[in-house]
Amino acid sequence: MSHGHHPTVEPLWISVALSLVALVYLHRWLRVAWLVPRSVKSWRAWSFFIGLLLVWVGLGSPLSFLDHDLLTVHMVQHLLLMTLAPPLILLGAPWKLLPQRPMPSVMELLARPLRWAPMRQVGHLLLHPAVDWIAATAALVVWHIPSIFMLGLRSQTWHGIEQATFLATGILFWWPVVEASRNALKWPESSMLLYLFLATLPCDILSGFLVFCDRVVYPIYSSSSQSFGLSALEDQQCAGALMWTCVTVVYLVAGSVFAARLLSPRWSEDRSTLQFELERSVAHTDSQRIGAA
Repeated sequence: MSHGHHPTVEPLWISVALSLVALVYLHRWLRVAWLVPRSVKSWRAWSFFIGLLLVWVGLGSPLSFLDHDLLTVHMVQHLLLMTLAPPLILLGAPWKLLPQRPMPSVMELLARPLRWAPMRQVGHLLLHPAVDWIAATAALVVWHIPSIFMLGLRSQTWHGIEQATFLATGILFWWPVVEASRNALKWPESSMLLYLFLATLPCDILSGFLVFCDRVVYPIYSSSSQSFGLSALEDQQCAGALMWTCVTVVYLVAGSVFAARLLSPRWSEDRSTLQFELERSVAHTDSQRIGAA
């Protein structure tokens, strides 16, 4: 018996929305690449498009119709939205393609609230590594509590909220890693290795529980998994093993790349230049305040 209840219109709208995002990014990238060559390298554009493709695979492709039938597919969807797509999207550096002033009047009107001091404070708080780690961990743990997990399966609205939560917290989690230099004054860059290691612990606990538990945690898959040649317990073990392996490999690769970047002489020189620019900016701001006083 299938438990899927996806309306066919939802993947269609997701596909349309992601296509529009891709077209806007491509338009801005071509324009910026023409005006300022090498400002956003081509590999970043490919990274962004692959990230969007992974989001589409999780939400808009035929695979999304099976997440109510197999826990393994449901886990694939979670991993795509939270672990694989976000770092690729962030590596695309879409903020570097935003139009500079003067902006069109509509864009200026939409961007004006973002310049308010309370909104900037909220933005700084959301991008703090500790907050990002807690948010991602909380989303992972809470949405896998059986009662809340079942809520997402039975309600299309809650299922959409669940997917949006995974994608949003995934982007927040990966921001300090991808843009470590922007957090230099908040968090030592070398601590990102510890940040990634600690992030594996809740994933390991959850995936280990799914693999070694001798009972079915989510009984709703008991009947549907059998039609795919798997028992519910085998499906659960497969989902847990997939999560365990994927998260470990991705975080290990990210940590290795980050460690190599930290140890490279060029990275050290870039960090010194960044620190100098930050200190000069702070000194300039202080001098302006003193002069105004």
